[in-house]
Amino acid sequence: MTDGPLIVQSDKTVLLEVDHPGADEARIAIAPFAELERAPEHVHTYRISPLALWNARAAGHDPEQVVDALVNHSRYPVPQPLLVDIVETMGRFGRLELNHDPAHGLVLSSRDRAVLEEVLRSKKIKPMLGARVDDDTVVVHASERGRLKQALVKIGWPAEDLAGYVDGEAHPIALNEDGWHLRDYQRQAVTSFWAGGSGVVVLPCGAGKTLVGTAAMAEAQATTLILVTNTVSARQWKRELVERTSLTAEEIGEYSGEKKEIRPVTIATYQVITRKSKGEYKHLELFDSRDWGLIVYDEVHLLPAPVFRMTADLQSRRRLGLTATLVREDGRESDVFSLIGPKRYDAPWKDIESQGWIAPADCVEVRVTLTDDERMNYATSEAEERYKVCSTARTKAPVVRAILDQHPGEPALVIGAYLEQLHELGKALDAPIVEGSTNNKDREALYESFRRGEIDRLVVSKVANFSIDLPEASVAVQVSGTFGSRQEEAQRLGRLLRPKNERKQAHFYSVVSRDTIDTDYAAHRQRFLSEQGYAYRIVDSDDLLGPAIADST
Repeated sequence: MTDGPLIVQSDKTVLLEVDHPGADEARIAIAPFAELERAPEHVHTYRISPLALWNARAAGHDPEQVVDALVNHSRYPVPQPLLVDIVETMGRFGRLELNHDPAHGLVLSSRDRAVLEEVLRSKKIKPMLGARVDDDTVVVHASERGRLKQALVKIGWPAEDLAGYVDGEAHPIALNEDGWHLRDYQRQAVTSFWAGGSGVVVLPCGAGKTLVGTAAMAEAQATTLILVTNTVSARQWKRELVERTSLTAEEIGEYSGEKKEIRPVTIATYQVITRKSKGEYKHLELFDSRDWGLIVYDEVHLLPAPVFRMTADLQSRRRLGLTATLVREDGRESDVFSLIGPKRYDAPWKDIESQGWIAPADCVEVRVTLTDDERMNYATSEAEERYKVCSTARTKAPVVRAILDQHPGEPALVIGAYLEQLHELGKALDAPIVEGSTNNKDREALYESFRRGEIDRLVVSKVANFSIDLPEASVAVQVSGTFGSRQEEAQRLGRLLRPKNERKQAHFYSVVSRDTIDTDYAAHRQRFLSEQGYAYRIVDSDDLLGPAIADST
């Protein structure tokens, strides 16, 4: 028994004492195989799930490493049944393999004949399989490669996909490392991805996920389809590719609501891909429009369901998912694992910060007391309307103004989810607003003015949650969000994490209404970032801002 920071329990929960001197080392050790569930002040709760263990196994971690991490950092003896279960669960990954057989094509084989027999008797899986080749091998219908992997995960026997990939149509792509070089962790991410052939790279916002995708394209030397969240993101990708590689602007096509260009490198938005016409997803044909050698899924945690379905048919193509978090609010992490691929590389946010590649951040939750009228309005509202009522309370406006007054001249974003609230704030702060209806030309012009320092405040809706490159921003104030979305919280903080001059600190504020569901959702949103090592301070608006609030109300 050692004085470690972990308490490992037989129900597969792991408690981490945050204030222990060995907490950071232990957090890094368990991150590959344990998922954060709760993150209050002193003790964080993790859970060891089968999917997390299979992700760890696919990333090259063996059961002995997992067991050693728990035993070496645990305060008390680790329950022996739990250790046995970890070894056996990780041993399930790869007991079944998908391979390419020269005579029979795609086959499913097993090193454990009983497992194969069990699988063959599954009513959902049997239609995906063809003739029996021998006692340990069965033919798989080529079109079912993705759906078979999904189904096998669901019954607890994840297959290792060793069937290989087509090279696709060759196209020369070289990195132009003039004045810049891939960072060590970016190079490691590309190497880990390429060794597996498909999968997900997890890096914090601001850590250069786009460069990882670019370097993967240079490895592939093939036509590439890049899927992104919106048109602004598509154009940022294009600018990066033209600047960082041998590709010319003419070789890169945009496939969005405004343009329909298909070129050797094509950047498409999720919105246009999933747009229906007469009940059909006609733009999904883009996946078959060329012999793609690589498909890049930016912000893979947002992948829409129709793209999952199409991806199931693309298992012979190399697939790279890029994200800051594998958390999906719809719970479809297993589909990312099955169809895009397992996690190949994951760098803790605080590690990247300590190396100076992302800015340190101070996270503050500012609690506001509603007026008597606002509290009564909240209390008498229908349940489904209460979050909007409390998160858009007008009492928040002077708090936002006073927070910004504490950071004069610093580039600041005010972020929210409700347009009426954002318009009121824009008017009160004399700041321009970027929302969904802002056309792309005006949107890009405002972003560019912000980058050049011509304006130092922007009020932004959810359109700025993802893939917006505003490295100058050092302050963000969020006033409302998508209920308790953890991924949204991570993305919003990510707007601030681009490295600043002279290691300048970023400031991330959440303005929250006290005694309402706003505080519950705020706690839920903060879970992911707490796991990454970001501690939130909770302050009262009056204590933090003092006379500034009293004078403005």
